Amino acid sequence: MAKPIMIQGTSSGVGKTILTLALCRIFKKDGYAVAPFKSQNMTSNTTILNTGEEVAISQILQAKAAGIEPEAILNPILLKYSREKRETQLVVNGKPRDIINAYNFGETKQSLVPEIKKAYDTLSSHYDIVVIEGAGSPVELNLNKDDIVNMGIARLMRAPVLLVADIDRGGVFASLYGTVVLLNEWERPHIKATIINRFRGDVAYFEDGIAIIEELTGVPVAGVVPYMQLSLPEEDSPGGAAYSPDDNYDEQFDIIATHIKKSLNMDLIYKILETGA
Repeated sequence: MAKPIMIQGTSSGVGKTILTLALCRIFKKDGYAVAPFKSQNMTSNTTILNTGEEVAISQILQAKAAGIEPEAILNPILLKYSREKRETQLVVNGKPRDIINAYNFGETKQSLVPEIKKAYDTLSSHYDIVVIEGAGSPVELNLNKDDIVNMGIARLMRAPVLLVADIDRGGVFASLYGTVVLLNEWERPHIKATIINRFRGDVAYFEDGIAIIEELTGVPVAGVVPYMQLSLPEEDSPGGAAYSPDDNYDEQFDIIATHIKKSLNMDLIYKILETGA
């Protein structure tokens, strides 16, 4: 069975998708069979595979970075919101199932857990490592009942969590500390380290900041990742680069993985993988 590791963020847009992609590439280049996994993704940036399955482009890119064929079990639950129709389509394992809204999805969520577990177990039986991506923030307290994408998945898969914050937005101390404090007693031990993303400037000047964050959160900082400009298709931005299944993204994957690996304490991350949750 695979060893899981999960990337969660203090909010949407902190870089979880790219960090997941980078870790997939890093583990692959280190000789491991690795797969990405996102239990639930809410995006309209999708594509249809040759199998007829509809999958989020972000999971397709992560799969390509891992050197594996994209398939629906990497992203078993897909929510596609249509502004024109003002409705959300529920796609399960690549196939349309239902039209949902904020009211009936709460009732639907738990019925999807067996689909999520089956997809994950299939991946886990074929790979050495599964890199799980969360969504949004794990402390959206009004939405967390019966969670199937953040700490609910960390518990279900017994996954240690790396918590990511975007320092370029500002408020990195408050966002990391606030997230850890708002987690409940069973959730908090899943956080094994933090990652500070999109740092501009000389990291040497932030050493005291790292020490403060480690004291506040009670876990080590696994890396401070410098800001980098990306040209990959984006998960939540229709105006980003267009995805083409014929494009070769390998060079970009290698650049991203090299950039991020230099900034991460990979010895710590491998130790977290071995120790687990």
